[in-house]
Amino acid sequence: MRALDQLRDWPVRTAAAAVVTAEGVVASAGPLDHVFALASVTKPLSALAVLVAAEEEAVSLDDPADAELLPGATLRHLLSHASGIAPEGRLRSFPPAARRVYSNVGFELAAELVETACGMRFADYLAQAVFAPLRMTASTLAGSPARDGRSTVADLARLLRELLSPTGLLHPDTLADAASVQYPGLRGVLPGFGGQDPNDWGLGFELRARKKPHWTGAANSPETFGHFGQSGTMFWIDPIARVALVALADEPFGPWAATAWPKLSDAVLAALWADRSELDK
Repeated sequence: MRALDQLRDWPVRTAAAAVVTAEGVVASAGPLDHVFALASVTKPLSALAVLVAAEEEAVSLDDPADAELLPGATLRHLLSHASGIAPEGRLRSFPPAARRVYSNVGFELAAELVETACGMRFADYLAQAVFAPLRMTASTLAGSPARDGRSTVADLARLLRELLSPTGLLHPDTLADAASVQYPGLRGVLPGFGGQDPNDWGLGFELRARKKPHWTGAANSPETFGHFGQSGTMFWIDPIARVALVALADEPFGPWAATAWPKLSDAVLAALWADRSELDK
């Protein structure tokens, strides 16, 4: 797929990408086994582990987030940035479900709930619950469950295939819930792209919806969900187009990424629709 040739023009030292469908990787570029720092792309991986814990009934999404610090907030609120906790620091900034406040510490609290319930380090639980079943052998978490993951395009492509065509990591209804808006109508700030009203979010996944500006392409459907990280990493899944894209780089997010990612996304989708049109002839 020539669309991935765009990576050669990115102002980065190393970049890799893959286009994924339910059948697997259909196009790729760059070193697929190079390990990148994920930054906030860690969040959806951690959220999936929390959801596994919920399906195992170790925790419930209705469990209190922290009854003293965040009265009325639940684990579901934490995973959807709707708990009211501050972006950094254990401070209450809003009542639950009043505002979408993107928070690293919220994910750290969520991980602590799983650690307490399961009696094991969250990094170990993530490895056993998500990485091992999907054969994500190069993926690790060494630090915050909000931002300290490391992985490869090859590993994340396995995850994206599972999200496109579930084989048992999570029940399809759970995955559908994760990719659906939680607490609709909340406004907030999408980091790097300014205020959004509404700023729709799922459980660990950021939702494309009607946001503008955005890091996905203009051709992505509103149902697209995914995440990006300040280390220069991103992935999205478009369930309408039935395709996913992961692109990892080693240059921090900035104007280059805000321009390059939507351009790449639109080129991938255009190539995909062109190929499908040819097959239909």
